Amino acid sequence: MPVEQAVRIVDEDASGIDRAFRDEVIAGLSQPQKAVPARWFYDERGSQLFEDITAVPEYYPTRAERQILSARGQEFADAIGSGRAVVEFGSGSSAKTPLLLDAIAPSAYVPLDISGDFLRASANTLAKSFPDLPIHPVEADFTKPVTLPGAIAGAPRLGFFPGSTIGNLVPRTAVDLLRQMRRTLSADGAGETPAQLLIGMDRIKDTAVLEAAYDDAAGVTAAFNLNLLIRINRELGGDIPVADFAHRAIWNDDIARIEMHLEAQADMRFAICDHDFTMARGETIHTENSHKYGKRSANTLLLAGGWTPMRRWSDDKNRFMLILAEASPLRMAP
Repeated sequence: MPVEQAVRIVDEDASGIDRAFRDEVIAGLSQPQKAVPARWFYDERGSQLFEDITAVPEYYPTRAERQILSARGQEFADAIGSGRAVVEFGSGSSAKTPLLLDAIAPSAYVPLDISGDFLRASANTLAKSFPDLPIHPVEADFTKPVTLPGAIAGAPRLGFFPGSTIGNLVPRTAVDLLRQMRRTLSADGAGETPAQLLIGMDRIKDTAVLEAAYDDAAGVTAAFNLNLLIRINRELGGDIPVADFAHRAIWNDDIARIEMHLEAQADMRFAICDHDFTMARGETIHTENSHKYGKRSANTLLLAGGWTPMRRWSDDKNRFMLILAEASPLRMAP
């Protein structure tokens, strides 16, 4: 079955600049602690670099999650059932997706991703392994409202959010995203069957293991971090001196997260879209968080986002967990 042409939901100005990218970069670099949201890592080059990261020896989450998906297929089938339309948020290469699709016999697959070229290539690759599965790619920022393809109207839905991406968000924003996912999966005639969400979360563990996972010896994560500046220069006409920045990964124990920063190695000035910025040596741009969770904090996050945890699976070393949750009924009182 041919892959449906990707639906594109991107707001661009007359010159082809993504307005959200421009506005968030300028706003973030105007703050006392400069920051750029991690979702802008994922142009085509950034998406490929992230796939490279998942293969480095220090980066355990992908291997741990694949182990769960490979070993627990029947349990997923029993808990989820067949015939659901799988909506993957931030699908990337969809490398782990076949393990889930093989297990649960879905009625359709809808990959959502902000990187259009990468999305289309991945969807076409997946179609070769699942020739009878309807695939409806959507190029969109899934943190914003997304209208799902009409072809899956009426089908019960399973959201798939692997890879601990939820950890990139501060708790307030993570809750907002979980609520948005609930609305997306429950809209447009999804039927009476409650939506489900299968979500990956990374566990708290030894500091040395965590820091190494985000600062690998081969420098792939550093290249991934620096590529954000390259993208800003290319797409927003910036003149950031990329060579004068260094990658930093730091464990913040008070709030259980790895922080990624780009640290200025010299005093500098640069411009982006007619906005001028200065940085002093040692000053940083905060580019990513990766929050780590225990059982209780994961449950609290999901419940706050409108999801009731139903099942939980971990790898054999308890490094990572996949949680199946169901859309909670709306309540006006305890």
